[in-house]
Amino acid sequence: MKPPRPAVWVMLALLPFPALAQDASPIVESFRVAVAPGETLHVVAAGTGDPVVLVPGLFGCAFGFRHLLSRLPGLGYRAIVIEPLAVGSSSRPERADYSLTGQADRLARAIQRTERRPVLLLAHSLSASIALRLGVRHPSLVRGIVLLDGGPMERVATKGFRTAMTYAPWVKWMGGMKRLRPRLRHDLIASSGDTTWLTDRVLEAYTAGAAADLDGTLKAYLRMADAREPEKLEPRLQELGVPVRLVIGTARHQGGIAPEQITSLAKRVPRFAIDSVTSAGHYLYEEAPDAVISAIRRTHVSSLALGRAGSVRP
Repeated sequence: MKPPRPAVWVMLALLPFPALAQDASPIVESFRVAVAPGETLHVVAAGTGDPVVLVPGLFGCAFGFRHLLSRLPGLGYRAIVIEPLAVGSSSRPERADYSLTGQADRLARAIQRTERRPVLLLAHSLSASIALRLGVRHPSLVRGIVLLDGGPMERVATKGFRTAMTYAPWVKWMGGMKRLRPRLRHDLIASSGDTTWLTDRVLEAYTAGAAADLDGTLKAYLRMADAREPEKLEPRLQELGVPVRLVIGTARHQGGIAPEQITSLAKRVPRFAIDSVTSAGHYLYEEAPDAVISAIRRTHVSSLALGRAGSVRP
Protein backbone atom coordinates (compact mmCIF):
# COMPACT_ATOMS: atom_id res chain seq x y z
CA MET A 1 0.00 0.00 0.00
CA LYS A 2 1.39 3.39 -0.99
CA PRO A 3 1.83 6.00 1.74
CA PRO A 4 -0.61 8.91 1.63
CA ARG A 5 0.55 11.87 -0.41
CA PRO A 6 1.61 14.65 1.99
CA ALA A 7 -0.01 18.03 1.95
CA VAL A 8 1.97 20.52 -0.13
CA TRP A 9 1.41 24.19 -0.87
CA VAL A 10 1.28 24.63 -4.64
CA MET A 11 1.24 27.80 -6.74
CA LEU A 12 2.10 28.79 -10.29
CA ALA A 13 5.58 30.29 -10.23
CA LEU A 14 6.18 31.87 -13.62
CA LEU A 15 7.15 35.30 -12.32
CA PRO A 16 10.43 34.22 -10.68
CA PHE A 17 11.34 32.46 -13.94
CA PRO A 18 10.84 35.03 -16.72
CA ALA A 19 12.68 32.91 -19.26
CA LEU A 20 10.00 30.25 -18.84
CA ALA A 21 7.13 32.70 -19.00
CA GLN A 22 8.25 33.86 -22.43
CA ASP A 23 7.77 30.34 -23.77
CA ALA A 24 4.21 29.09 -24.20
CA SER A 25 5.15 26.18 -21.97
CA PRO A 26 5.92 24.53 -19.65
CA ILE A 27 3.82 25.42 -16.64
CA VAL A 28 6.01 25.58 -13.54
CA GLU A 29 4.85 24.53 -10.08
CA SER A 30 6.44 25.81 -6.89
CA PHE A 31 5.64 24.11 -3.58
CA ARG A 32 7.06 23.04 -0.23
CA VAL A 33 7.42 19.52 1.11
CA ALA A 34 7.60 18.79 4.83
CA VAL A 35 10.36 16.22 5.45
CA ALA A 36 10.61 16.46 9.27
CA PRO A 37 9.16 18.61 12.06
CA GLY A 38 10.19 22.18 11.32
CA GLU A 39 11.94 21.20 8.09
CA THR A 40 10.48 22.01 4.65
CA LEU A 41 12.20 21.83 1.29
CA HIS A 42 11.33 24.16 -1.58
CA VAL A 43 10.55 22.35 -4.83
CA VAL A 44 10.09 23.74 -8.35
CA ALA A 45 8.86 21.35 -11.04
CA ALA A 46 7.89 21.38 -14.72
CA GLY A 47 6.84 18.68 -17.17
CA THR A 48 5.29 15.21 -16.92
CA GLY A 49 7.87 12.78 -18.32
CA ASP A 50 10.71 10.75 -16.82
CA PRO A 51 11.76 12.47 -13.58
CA VAL A 52 15.08 14.32 -13.31
CA VAL A 53 15.79 15.79 -9.87
CA LEU A 54 18.10 18.83 -9.97
CA VAL A 55 19.94 19.67 -6.75
CA PRO A 56 21.68 23.07 -6.47
CA GLY A 57 24.89 23.50 -4.53
CA LEU A 58 25.33 25.45 -1.32
CA PHE A 59 25.22 28.85 -3.00
CA GLY A 60 22.76 27.90 -5.74
CA CYS A 61 18.97 28.01 -6.02
CA ALA A 62 16.11 26.79 -8.19
CA PHE A 63 16.39 29.92 -10.34
CA GLY A 64 19.84 28.78 -11.43
CA PHE A 65 18.28 25.79 -13.21
CA ARG A 66 15.80 27.92 -15.20
CA HIS A 67 17.32 26.88 -18.56
CA LEU A 68 16.91 23.19 -17.72
CA LEU A 69 13.39 23.72 -16.35
CA SER A 70 12.49 25.40 -19.61
CA ARG A 71 13.92 22.79 -21.97
CA LEU A 72 13.82 19.37 -20.32
CA PRO A 73 9.99 19.02 -20.42
CA GLY A 74 10.05 19.40 -24.21
CA LEU A 75 12.51 16.49 -24.37
CA GLY A 76 10.21 14.16 -22.44
CA TYR A 77 11.37 14.78 -18.88
CA ARG A 78 9.81 16.04 -15.68
CA ALA A 79 12.36 18.46 -14.20
CA ILE A 80 12.19 18.81 -10.41
CA VAL A 81 14.48 21.16 -8.49
CA ILE A 82 14.77 20.30 -4.80
CA GLU A 83 16.66 22.85 -2.73
CA PRO A 84 18.44 21.26 0.27
CA LEU A 85 17.86 22.60 3.74
CA ALA A 86 19.22 26.20 4.08
CA VAL A 87 19.63 26.50 0.29
CA GLY A 88 17.49 28.86 -1.78
CA SER A 89 14.01 29.15 -0.29
CA SER A 90 14.08 25.98 1.82
CA SER A 91 13.75 26.37 5.58
CA ARG A 92 16.68 27.12 7.87
CA PRO A 93 16.03 25.48 11.25
CA GLU A 94 18.84 26.32 13.63
CA ARG A 95 19.25 22.89 15.22
CA ALA A 96 18.86 20.63 12.19
CA ASP A 97 21.34 17.99 11.05
CA TYR A 98 23.30 19.78 8.32
CA SER A 99 25.66 16.89 7.55
CA LEU A 100 25.84 15.67 3.96
CA THR A 101 24.30 12.39 5.09
CA GLY A 102 21.44 14.21 6.80
CA GLN A 103 20.81 16.22 3.63
CA ALA A 104 20.84 13.04 1.53
CA ASP A 105 18.27 11.31 3.74
CA ARG A 106 16.13 14.46 3.71
CA LEU A 107 16.28 14.61 -0.09
CA ALA A 108 15.29 10.95 -0.25
CA ARG A 109 12.17 11.68 1.79
CA ALA A 110 11.27 14.54 -0.54
CA ILE A 111 11.61 12.28 -3.58
CA GLN A 112 9.51 9.55 -1.94
CA ARG A 113 6.77 12.03 -1.10
CA THR A 114 6.62 13.79 -4.45
CA GLU A 115 7.64 11.37 -7.21
CA ARG A 116 7.21 7.86 -5.74
CA ARG A 117 9.43 6.41 -8.48
CA PRO A 118 13.16 6.19 -9.21
CA VAL A 119 14.69 9.40 -10.54
CA LEU A 120 17.76 10.52 -12.38
CA LEU A 121 19.75 12.81 -10.06
CA LEU A 122 21.72 15.84 -11.20
CA ALA A 123 23.69 17.66 -8.51
CA HIS A 124 26.07 20.62 -8.54
CA SER A 125 29.24 21.21 -6.54
CA LEU A 126 28.87 20.27 -2.84
CA SER A 127 25.50 18.63 -3.55
CA ALA A 128 27.29 16.04 -5.69
CA SER A 129 28.34 14.41 -2.43
CA ILE A 130 24.72 14.52 -1.26
CA ALA A 131 23.60 12.79 -4.47
CA LEU A 132 26.26 10.07 -4.16
CA ARG A 133 25.26 9.44 -0.56
CA LEU A 134 21.62 9.21 -1.58
CA GLY A 135 22.60 6.69 -4.25
CA VAL A 136 24.35 4.35 -1.81
CA ARG A 137 21.88 4.79 1.07
CA HIS A 138 18.64 4.72 -0.96
CA PRO A 139 19.48 2.81 -4.18
CA SER A 140 15.84 2.06 -5.04
CA LEU A 141 15.19 5.79 -5.57
CA VAL A 142 17.97 6.42 -8.10
CA ARG A 143 18.27 5.46 -11.79
CA GLY A 144 21.41 7.42 -12.57
CA ILE A 145 23.54 10.31 -11.32
CA VAL A 146 25.00 13.33 -13.12
CA LEU A 147 27.61 15.28 -11.13
CA LEU A 148 28.40 18.85 -12.12
CA ASP A 149 31.95 19.70 -11.03
CA GLY A 150 31.53 17.98 -7.68
CA GLY A 151 32.54 14.71 -6.10
CA PRO A 152 32.69 12.54 -2.96
CA MET A 153 33.46 15.14 -0.30
CA GLU A 154 33.60 13.73 3.21
CA ARG A 155 32.34 16.83 5.01
CA VAL A 156 30.50 20.05 4.28
CA ALA A 157 33.13 22.43 5.53
CA THR A 158 36.53 22.74 3.95
CA LYS A 159 39.24 24.49 5.94
CA GLY A 160 38.48 27.72 4.06
CA PHE A 161 34.76 27.40 4.77
CA ARG A 162 35.38 26.91 8.50
CA THR A 163 37.67 29.94 8.62
CA ALA A 164 35.13 32.10 6.81
CA MET A 165 32.41 31.04 9.22
CA THR A 166 34.32 32.45 12.19
CA TYR A 167 33.48 35.86 10.74
CA ALA A 168 29.82 35.06 10.03
CA PRO A 169 28.35 36.80 13.12
CA TRP A 170 29.94 40.05 11.99
CA VAL A 171 28.35 40.04 8.53
CA LYS A 172 24.90 41.12 9.72
CA TRP A 173 26.36 43.98 11.75
CA MET A 174 28.59 45.25 8.92
CA GLY A 175 26.15 45.73 6.06
CA GLY A 176 24.44 42.37 5.53
CA MET A 177 23.62 41.57 1.91
CA LYS A 178 24.97 44.93 0.72
CA ARG A 179 28.37 43.75 1.84
CA LEU A 180 27.92 40.13 0.71
CA ARG A 181 26.61 40.64 -2.85
CA PRO A 182 29.80 42.27 -4.24
CA ARG A 183 31.86 39.48 -2.70
CA LEU A 184 29.57 36.83 -4.12
CA ARG A 185 29.72 38.47 -7.57
CA HIS A 186 33.52 38.37 -7.41
CA ASP A 187 33.50 34.67 -6.47
CA LEU A 188 30.96 33.72 -9.15
CA ILE A 189 33.04 35.47 -11.82
CA ALA A 190 36.23 33.79 -10.62
CA SER A 191 34.48 30.40 -10.71
CA SER A 192 33.16 30.79 -14.27
CA GLY A 193 34.81 30.36 -17.65
CA ASP A 194 32.08 32.29 -19.47
CA THR A 195 30.92 35.10 -17.17
CA THR A 196 28.24 36.61 -19.43
CA TRP A 197 25.49 34.78 -17.54
CA LEU A 198 26.03 36.81 -14.37
CA THR A 199 23.77 39.87 -14.59
CA ASP A 200 22.46 42.04 -11.75
CA ARG A 201 19.08 40.32 -12.02
CA VAL A 202 20.66 36.87 -11.78
CA LEU A 203 22.80 37.86 -8.79
CA GLU A 204 19.73 39.21 -7.00
CA ALA A 205 17.85 35.97 -7.65
CA TYR A 206 20.76 33.86 -6.38
CA THR A 207 20.87 35.79 -3.11
CA ALA A 208 17.10 36.20 -2.57
CA GLY A 209 16.78 33.22 -0.23
CA ALA A 210 19.66 34.29 2.00
CA ALA A 211 18.50 37.91 1.97
CA ALA A 212 15.04 36.86 3.17
CA ASP A 213 16.55 35.23 6.26
CA LEU A 214 20.18 36.27 6.61
CA ASP A 215 20.30 35.42 10.30
CA GLY A 216 18.94 31.92 9.67
CA THR A 217 21.35 31.41 6.78
CA LEU A 218 24.39 32.35 8.82
CA LYS A 219 23.34 30.13 11.73
CA ALA A 220 22.78 27.22 9.33
CA TYR A 221 26.25 27.73 7.83
CA LEU A 222 27.76 27.66 11.32
CA ARG A 223 26.01 24.34 11.93
CA MET A 224 27.40 23.04 8.63
CA ALA A 225 30.91 24.04 9.69
CA ASP A 226 30.57 21.82 12.76
CA ALA A 227 28.73 18.93 11.10
CA ARG A 228 30.23 15.43 11.31
CA GLU A 229 29.35 12.56 9.02
CA PRO A 230 28.16 9.27 10.56
CA GLU A 231 30.02 7.29 7.88
CA LYS A 232 32.56 7.82 5.10
CA LEU A 233 31.32 7.92 1.53
CA GLU A 234 34.38 6.81 -0.43
CA PRO A 235 34.42 3.17 0.75
CA ARG A 236 30.79 2.80 -0.36
CA LEU A 237 31.14 4.23 -3.88
CA GLN A 238 31.58 0.71 -5.25
CA GLU A 239 28.02 -0.04 -4.15
CA LEU A 240 26.58 2.33 -6.75
CA GLY A 241 24.82 0.16 -9.29
CA VAL A 242 23.67 2.97 -11.56
CA PRO A 243 25.47 5.01 -14.24
CA VAL A 244 27.38 7.97 -12.80
CA ARG A 245 28.59 10.73 -15.13
CA LEU A 246 30.81 13.60 -14.06
CA VAL A 247 30.74 16.82 -16.09
CA ILE A 248 33.59 19.28 -15.59
CA GLY A 249 34.37 22.63 -17.14
CA THR A 250 37.96 22.88 -18.34
CA ALA A 251 38.05 26.64 -18.89
CA ARG A 252 40.30 28.30 -16.36
CA HIS A 253 38.30 28.93 -13.19
CA GLN A 254 38.46 28.97 -9.43
CA GLY A 255 37.34 25.99 -7.37
CA GLY A 256 35.77 22.81 -8.69
CA ILE A 257 36.23 19.13 -8.01
CA ALA A 258 39.62 18.07 -6.64
CA PRO A 259 41.72 15.76 -8.88
CA GLU A 260 41.88 13.10 -6.16
CA GLN A 261 38.08 12.96 -6.08
CA ILE A 262 37.99 12.31 -9.83
CA THR A 263 40.51 9.51 -9.32
CA SER A 264 38.39 8.04 -6.55
CA LEU A 265 35.26 8.09 -8.70
CA ALA A 266 37.05 6.46 -11.65
CA LYS A 267 38.59 3.80 -9.43
CA ARG A 268 35.58 2.89 -7.30
CA VAL A 269 32.35 3.59 -9.21
CA PRO A 270 31.54 0.57 -11.41
CA ARG A 271 29.73 2.51 -14.18
CA PHE A 272 31.56 5.83 -14.36
CA ALA A 273 31.98 8.26 -17.26
CA ILE A 274 33.37 11.76 -17.50
CA ASP A 275 32.60 14.65 -19.87
CA SER A 276 34.62 17.84 -20.24
CA VAL A 277 33.29 21.18 -21.50
CA THR A 278 36.02 23.46 -22.78
CA SER A 279 33.93 26.65 -22.78
CA ALA A 280 32.73 26.45 -19.18
CA GLY A 281 33.89 26.67 -15.59
CA HIS A 282 32.13 25.69 -12.38
CA TYR A 283 28.59 26.89 -13.18
CA LEU A 284 27.98 24.51 -16.07
CA TYR A 285 24.18 24.75 -16.00
CA GLU A 286 24.49 28.52 -16.55
CA GLU A 287 27.47 28.53 -18.92
CA ALA A 288 26.78 25.40 -21.00
CA PRO A 289 23.20 24.15 -20.53
CA ASP A 290 23.36 22.21 -23.83
CA ALA A 291 26.24 20.11 -22.51
CA VAL A 292 24.37 19.47 -19.26
CA ILE A 293 21.24 18.37 -21.11
CA SER A 294 23.38 16.08 -23.28
CA ALA A 295 24.84 14.49 -20.13
CA ILE A 296 21.35 13.96 -18.73
CA ARG A 297 20.15 12.27 -21.91
CA ARG A 298 23.18 9.99 -22.16
CA THR A 299 22.90 8.97 -18.53
CA HIS A 300 19.21 8.29 -19.02
CA VAL A 301 19.94 6.08 -22.04
CA SER A 302 22.61 4.23 -20.06
CA SER A 303 20.16 3.63 -17.21
CA LEU A 304 17.58 2.23 -19.62
CA ALA A 305 20.16 -0.08 -21.20
CA LEU A 306 21.24 -1.24 -17.74
CA GLY A 307 17.63 -1.93 -16.83
CA ARG A 308 17.07 -4.01 -19.98
CA ALA A 309 20.26 -5.97 -19.35
CA GLY A 310 19.24 -6.60 -15.75
CA SER A 311 15.80 -7.82 -16.78
CA VAL A 312 17.21 -10.78 -18.77
CA ARG A 313 19.68 -11.99 -16.18
CA PRO A 314 18.84 -15.39 -14.68
